[in-house]
Amino acid sequence: MFKPIPEQVEVFKENTVDLISEKELVSKLEAAAKKKTPLRIKYGADPSSPDLHLGHTVPLRKLRQLQDLGHLVVFIIGDFTARIGDPSGKSETRPMLTEEQVKQNAKTYQEQVFRILDKEKTEVRYNSEWLGKMRPEDFLKLTAQYTVARILERDDFSKRYKAGHPIALVEFLYPLLQGHDSVVVRADLEIGGTDQMFNLLVGRELQKLDGQEPQAVMTLPLIEGTDGVQKMSKSLNNHIALQDTPREMFGKVMSLSDGMMERYYRYVAAMPKADVEILLLSLKNGELHPREMKAQLAERIVGLFYSPSTAAQARQEFDEIFKNKGLPDEVPVVKLARQTIDIVSLLVEAKLVASKSEGRRMVEQGGVRIGQEKVSDPKMNISLNEPFVLQCGKRKFARIEAI
Repeated sequence: MFKPIPEQVEVFKENTVDLISEKELVSKLEAAAKKKTPLRIKYGADPSSPDLHLGHTVPLRKLRQLQDLGHLVVFIIGDFTARIGDPSGKSETRPMLTEEQVKQNAKTYQEQVFRILDKEKTEVRYNSEWLGKMRPEDFLKLTAQYTVARILERDDFSKRYKAGHPIALVEFLYPLLQGHDSVVVRADLEIGGTDQMFNLLVGRELQKLDGQEPQAVMTLPLIEGTDGVQKMSKSLNNHIALQDTPREMFGKVMSLSDGMMERYYRYVAAMPKADVEILLLSLKNGELHPREMKAQLAERIVGLFYSPSTAAQARQEFDEIFKNKGLPDEVPVVKLARQTIDIVSLLVEAKLVASKSEGRRMVEQGGVRIGQEKVSDPKMNISLNEPFVLQCGKRKFARIEAI
């Protein structure tokens, strides 16, 4: 039923940052082989926004690898915990979501995750099943199992406390509730990003207190967004959504800096480390141009979520717009929360001109284009229904998208 345990362990460890602990994992795999039952591998996602992005796919691809080994993924949609908001890595209290907001966001989650996960080897649970039924005495019992001092050991809480920034009491509950999920589903292993380490360890502690064998813990790297600095996040407008069209996804990947390609090949495109090293060597030796390496990356990623033929078409369309028209590959993306805007205001908001008077002058002089079409009317209203490239002068470009 299962591969030899040493082979499984290597798959588990590939591309991971932390594993607590390998010895425990081996023990669990030995017990699973003896009982001929799969490990229960927990992964949770809070539907705090309606769309998943490529940052979410890093753990999802690892989970699919483990499913291919024969193990079961317990995918927890945190419809209860999303109302609090995960404080991990946050410098301030997040606004609480309403039940209706969370329900709306959760609608698309299963459809999106099953573009990667094997539905037959996935157990989907909503943590409102148990957390929503807890009585006041149940919450009191849960909070009695952890001290304030232990909670304040958490790095983000510690920094906020020392800086005098407010911490809502409800935020202290979050790691306890996530940890309680592990108790309820009897997780053998939990996977999360490196920012989740504290929460994952709380799950171990609560399982011990419940008399269960504690879950092993595995963390994976966080992926920077299109800005190349902060972790991918919809709230930061630096994300590449799974729901993006092939053209949008291809274009956003092409906007990444060259220095991010190795991480995206390894963690997002799920290319084996040895194959990535071959690509990097070809790049170093001058056998592969950085633009071609990035185009292959974009085509591979689009192909993972759509099809190879669709990815090839997205590449062809991109080349028609950029390469064949002499436009730069790395065009900054400007996102606007509206459906229409006049051309002069657009030039200002895209930071292609310093003032509206300069914008009007550029239009009147014939220096402004949308795609390949010249704009001649400074009062023209522009629809943002579809993304497009805005050009001002010979060397200033921006990719315009509606939020």
